[in-house]
Amino acid sequence: MHKKLVQLFLFLAATAVLTACGGTNPYSETFDTAGNWRVESSGDVVGEVRDGVFDFTVNEDDLTSWTTAGENFNDGIYSVEATQMAGPDNNAYGLLFRVDDENSNFYSFQISGDGYVWIGRYQGGIPDTEPIVSDWWFESPAINQGNATNKLSVQAEGQNLIFYVNDQEVGRVTDDAFSSGDIGLMVRTLGVGGVNVQFDNFTVEPLP
Repeated sequence: MHKKLVQLFLFLAATAVLTACGGTNPYSETFDTAGNWRVESSGDVVGEVRDGVFDFTVNEDDLTSWTTAGENFNDGIYSVEATQMAGPDNNAYGLLFRVDDENSNFYSFQISGDGYVWIGRYQGGIPDTEPIVSDWWFESPAINQGNATNKLSVQAEGQNLIFYVNDQEVGRVTDDAFSSGDIGLMVRTLGVGGVNVQFDNFTVEPLP
């Protein structure tokens, strides 16, 4: 499967300033209310909290969009449930962590509906993306393909990052680019729009 860089559309971060959690206190978002997650609607992107999920659709053919929570964490176990609802399987969706939204810097853990994984850094947004596990996208049997639910998790302890799909390890790396920051959700279209993903149960747990 060929994956290409796509035009960046910044799905604005939440504006509320919250007390930093510092990666030591548990965090749980069930999306029963919008809370501090940014919700937005335009012709290209629709992101809204409804029926207990964050419903995220990207309609434009080549577009990357994300939203953040207005939180701050460093070490911890980050997890979210993501369900592809519609659109082509040649897509990308997942979670962000240690986000500096002002400078578009963050770690991104993405999967695709046709069974691939991308793990890397965004520095200054799309122009400076770099995989930190494997050379680019790589296939994984851990992914439930198509319109299905997948659990994405990251164990972040300082420079040591371990990535899981459905509780199966898909990669690990030592990287010190970012030490703390916000959390977020991302959806990308890779040639054909109309990708709809619903996110639920975003948690950050202290390390054991």
